[in-house]
Amino acid sequence: MREEEIKKMELLKNKDFSFSINSEGDYRDTWRIFRIMAEFVEGYQFLSQFKNEVTILGSARLHHDNKYCLIARDLGKILAENGFTVITGGGPGIMEAGNHGAHDAGGESIGINIQLPFEQRVNEYVTKSAGFYYFFTRKVMLTSPANAFVFFPGGYGTMDEFFEIVDLMDLRKMQKLPIILVGREFWQPLIDFLRNKAVPIESVSDEIINSWHIVETAAEAYEFIKNTKDTDVECELSPLNFRCNQKLDWKIFRIMAEMVEGFEFLTGIKNAVNVLGTKSVAPESEYYKTAYNLGKCLAAENFTVVSGGGPGTMEAVSRGAFEVGGQAIGINMKYGYKERKNSYLTKAIGFQFPYIRKLIITSPSTAFVFLPGGFGTLHQLFEVLTLIETKKMEPMPILLYNHKYWEPLLAFIKQTMVHKFQTVGDSDDELFQVVDDEAHLMDIIKEFSAKRKGRLQALQLTNSGHED
Repeated sequence: MREEEIKKMELLKNKDFSFSINSEGDYRDTWRIFRIMAEFVEGYQFLSQFKNEVTILGSARLHHDNKYCLIARDLGKILAENGFTVITGGGPGIMEAGNHGAHDAGGESIGINIQLPFEQRVNEYVTKSAGFYYFFTRKVMLTSPANAFVFFPGGYGTMDEFFEIVDLMDLRKMQKLPIILVGREFWQPLIDFLRNKAVPIESVSDEIINSWHIVETAAEAYEFIKNTKDTDVECELSPLNFRCNQKLDWKIFRIMAEMVEGFEFLTGIKNAVNVLGTKSVAPESEYYKTAYNLGKCLAAENFTVVSGGGPGTMEAVSRGAFEVGGQAIGINMKYGYKERKNSYLTKAIGFQFPYIRKLIITSPSTAFVFLPGGFGTLHQLFEVLTLIETKKMEPMPILLYNHKYWEPLLAFIKQTMVHKFQTVGDSDDELFQVVDDEAHLMDIIKEFSAKRKGRLQALQLTNSGHED
């Protein structure tokens, strides 16, 4: 085998295609599917040895003498002294502080680490750890065993984890557990954004926001944790259950089946644009009309429209594409035997497991458009930003529609995350753009698509020359 072919195979082997632009539209890679499943199996087996778990999440960028790292260290110590297992992402900053406290108290100090293209070390206070290549499998392992979640100030990754967890609880795909937010100075601007923007369009309820606990000390946080206990988990096929007393829960094969079906479904889909937004808007809403017009514009330019397949924004963009003869793809959720999907889809698939659905809905996109929305929209937004920031995903247009809606969130990112807490880098708030009209939005997507096509053609010519 020629040296060029060997190098090409190595590049393909290491490419995380699930979070990359797939130029061929072929997702049927057996080797990679088994790699993902291996992470699930190994992760579940690793977690089965622990009990009374509490997950601590927060920024890797905060210095060890930052006041929030000191609070996290105190909390880790209190939890370990009272028989709780402390789980973190295993890295520096808040994660290291939580592990440090648990380690000093002689407790279980667990790190669920992510393998990044650049260095990501496991901190020295982790007593047991597991490493993951895929962000979505790692997040399942961080969240599935927890009896409570404690969120400290953080960056895009913390926001991704926060909004995914509260979204799963809202969808009843995860049992309701204590959500504890440490530091009102960090979290209040975000809560204000949700109350003032998301609640009025009914994409978020005040009741859910009121259920979260904002605290300033480790002792306050522990008050909301101390009475939590492990629940008995039956070995049945349910997205509410993630593990059981057996070494391998048989539903792992259902997870694998959903993933294989999802990748098979994606095969052949190219030039896709993912449109996300609240399910709550009615046809007379300005956001519904915007999504409808956007669907028509995308289809007219031969883009495939991908959405969550349900009502509201998803229905509007699908309807727009459908009515001009375009492709409207729905990647929706199943609730029992029912699927949440609208009548304008040209092709659809449903999933019981939300993390598999999220992997599939993210995979084919060459651009993301975020219209006003709630927990689900926000967790998809911050996941994509995290993946691009950590180089797990190729850069692509991330477009937020409507300054009026998104401005408080933009202010939170720039003023609180970038400048005050420095949990996000100076350039990371440039990973997305905010637009106010459909024509500008379409211009950005078309320009990116044309440049991408040119790069792919150049790459094909280069590869063809090597083969000759």
